[in-house]
Amino acid sequence: MNALGRHLLVELYECDREALNDLDLIRDVMVKAAIDCGALVLGSSFHRFSPQGVSGVVVIAESHLSIHTWPEFGYAAVDVFTCGTSVNPEKAAEVLIDKLGSKNHSTMEIARGVLVTV
Repeated sequence: MNALGRHLLVELYECDREALNDLDLIRDVMVKAAIDCGALVLGSSFHRFSPQGVSGVVVIAESHLSIHTWPEFGYAAVDVFTCGTSVNPEKAAEVLIDKLGSKNHSTMEIARGVLVTV
């Protein structure tokens, strides 16, 4: 079996609450995570909610990274979806864990586009 992509679901708890509400910081960290994992950034879109929270996506040639934050809970949900073998999605997760100050986190990987060859 071969998979076309790897999809990391990253749960970030006990994060820096101010960081989770800072649109510019979130955008910069997400783009850094994409670059540091070896991806080619094609574009991004981010939005800050009122009274709090940020959602955004970084589109990469290899798929995407997305984030949704709940500063009031110190929590962020992150997806790192990559295709091909030239990127390391775990590196992107490491950058986000570090830069958002997560003291408690977990990662689940899902193989996407699993193809069975005959």
